[in-house]
Amino acid sequence: MSILFVLLTFLLILTVMYFRRPQDAVNGLQVAPVKRIHSPVMLKKAGFEVPEGYCFHPGHTWVIDEGRQNARVGIDAFAGNLFGKIDSIELSDLNRWVRQGQKLCTVTREGQSTDLLSPIEGVLTSVNHEVLKNPNLVIDDPYKNGWLCVIKAPEMATNVKNLLQGPLVLSWMQNSLARIGAMVQQLTPALAQDGGLPIKGLLFQVDEGAREQLVREFFLT
Repeated sequence: MSILFVLLTFLLILTVMYFRRPQDAVNGLQVAPVKRIHSPVMLKKAGFEVPEGYCFHPGHTWVIDEGRQNARVGIDAFAGNLFGKIDSIELSDLNRWVRQGQKLCTVTREGQSTDLLSPIEGVLTSVNHEVLKNPNLVIDDPYKNGWLCVIKAPEMATNVKNLLQGPLVLSWMQNSLARIGAMVQQLTPALAQDGGLPIKGLLFQVDEGAREQLVREFFLT
């Protein structure tokens, strides 16, 4: 009888542990618990906004230092506007080492896939399962609820030296807008516009050749 009691107790513990564990998979990707991100202070200039304190990779991904070597990562509003709509996002696996400037995720729309680069180097420790379920959070709220993942970055202080930060961010974003305006004027004059972020979904309103040029120029892939 005592052996049976021990077995039943053991089974009860296993059952409780099973139902208390975090969601194990979303779209085939393991997910770890994460905390909410605070609303950033936005700096406004020339029809667009950038969050204060964020560092940006030239391939239009961002990172913010959350302390204890934790770096929260996302896609900026410029990239989101180029996509306009996202059907799915595929991220690197949890506990995998990702390198700065190498593939972090794949964004897919209408059967067209685009790789985006990691702004930081380290181990991917958690992902935003809300974005995996609703990828358009990246577009609607890129700097808060639309974040992608958290990376444990032991060399963060060194990594951020390779990124755009502080006053350079606004100048870089203005330069990006000027460059894409010039490219669109040359490639597809009907879609050219003055000021502000690119036309929403621009990447899918141009022909394949123009799309490839835009991806190489702004996502560096």
